[in-house]
Amino acid sequence: MLAAMPPTPTTPPDRGERRIRDRGDACPGALRLHAADDGLLARLRLPGGLLTRHQLCALATAAERLGDGALSVTSRGNAELRGLTDGCGAELAELLRDAGLLPSDTHERVRNVVASPLAGLDGLGSADVQLWARELDALLCASDRAAGLSGRFLFALDDGRGDVAGLGADVTLLAGADGRAVLRVGRHAVRVPATDAARAALAAAEAFLTAAAGAGTGAWRVRELPEGHEIGVDESLERAGVAAEPLPHVTGTERSAPGAAPEPPEDRPEGPGTGPLPGVVAGPDGWTVSVAAPLGRLTAAQLRQLLPAPANEVRLTPWRGAVVPGFADRGTARAHLDALGRAGLITGTDSPWWGVGACTGRPGCAKSLADVRADVTPGRGGLPVYWSGCERRCGRPQGEYVDVVATRDGAYRVTAHGSPVPVPSRAELEGTIATARTRTTK
Repeated sequence: MLAAMPPTPTTPPDRGERRIRDRGDACPGALRLHAADDGLLARLRLPGGLLTRHQLCALATAAERLGDGALSVTSRGNAELRGLTDGCGAELAELLRDAGLLPSDTHERVRNVVASPLAGLDGLGSADVQLWARELDALLCASDRAAGLSGRFLFALDDGRGDVAGLGADVTLLAGADGRAVLRVGRHAVRVPATDAARAALAAAEAFLTAAAGAGTGAWRVRELPEGHEIGVDESLERAGVAAEPLPHVTGTERSAPGAAPEPPEDRPEGPGTGPLPGVVAGPDGWTVSVAAPLGRLTAAQLRQLLPAPANEVRLTPWRGAVVPGFADRGTARAHLDALGRAGLITGTDSPWWGVGACTGRPGCAKSLADVRADVTPGRGGLPVYWSGCERRCGRPQGEYVDVVATRDGAYRVTAHGSPVPVPSRAELEGTIATARTRTTK
């Protein structure tokens, strides 16, 4: 069974707004496969990026048996299988169900939940939002209305460190040290008890569906709602039995208003997208290994190597990496990090591949103007760099980065800090990018 489409309005827009789109949501899923130039593509939603050992092995098996032998980590911490063979849908679905990766056929594409990957591991956050992610996932799958969300609608659960709060989610929860959380939906912000955080997020999403149906413009995301169609967050929270404290809007000068929703902290570690840095992470209850996947790709062999016995959990991250908790001492964690480095993963910020990303490009994407993964050049330091095969820039990072986009003349256009950087020739592309990464913002 396929996931339900977003609701179709029964009345025309009442304010004369132009429809954004007239088609249903065709976002790929685990059951709705997308036909790409390199074969079929399946996208698996992994709330909080969580995978058990059994699930990780199931994905490795699926990649080897049905696909191109690798798994792509997306900018939402989800997983993609590419190069899938025609007619493999039933076998893939059986593999995923047996591994517990398809808790609801009707909701499998709406389980887009990112959560702070190191929550509960390094002692820095105000709440273990990975627990919120699991509760929210169960609530989503139990809600008939939630099945109408677009496959692009995103929830972000931030433990207070400010890592996923800036990922442009439709519904954001930011944990506070006072046992409460700030719920953000567009410009709307309220405080709710941390114990009700997951219920509040679902209520906000359902309120969006009501607003989207009323607008009648085919909006899939909060930012697509036209002016004048406010989301009834307060009413939805009241119906859900969640006590909420209103806060000022979080735009412009109101960000500094007394009682306004807190901004993500500015003193978090610097890195591409401010996600977990690769290396060994100490915590109050053990040690954690953090790695990144070169260009976001993990082979089946690398997937199996991620989890050493007796560890049973890995968290994929929106920065195309993986966090492996559960090591009793630093030496054991360090040994595993070194092993993953030998397997080809990024284990330190000194890697020339750290901060370098790319879309699929040719031959997998028909819209791409170049084989960007073949053209990518490594480099060290400065801003992240993202290579795109066309103007859509699929999978590009949030925040500031060096934008490298293929053009129709077989060359690339480089932009940094919002300004184009001259590229005299293809031979000088690598040096141009290196200069752009380290150029000071004016």
